[in-house]
Amino acid sequence: MDYEDQLERAIEATPDSESVGERFTVPDVEVRQEGKMTVFENFRETTDVLNRRPEHVMKFFQDELGTSGHIDERGRARLKGEFRADRIAEALDGYVDSFVRCNECSSPDTRLVTEQGATVLKCDACGALSPTPDL
Repeated sequence: MDYEDQLERAIEATPDSESVGERFTVPDVEVRQEGKMTVFENFRETTDVLNRRPEHVMKFFQDELGTSGHIDERGRARLKGEFRADRIAEALDGYVDSFVRCNECSSPDTRLVTEQGATVLKCDACGALSPTPDL
């Protein structure tokens, strides 16, 4: 078998990128209004997928949305004010970009660590250390 035949065989054996699901998907936000509060129903599930402390994510949301809030006994984020689902999703994307995905390889296999008094994003896939915004 020559090179061209081997290459063609390898291409045929490789699955299409559209058919292979990404292993890291952030859940769609589920929000509802409750009076003058916005309740992020699947907040706990989302923080579990992101592998981040709910308190850290909540602090980011408060800063990003310019509001106050808390995590209730059922693990839902309760934010003061009325926010549409797309605004919450936009803030969540900002969190993922700043505190979850590696800046070098885009892997979600990261963790927040403290290096010389500063919190940085350490990638378990490529080993990169990236600065994170202050919260």
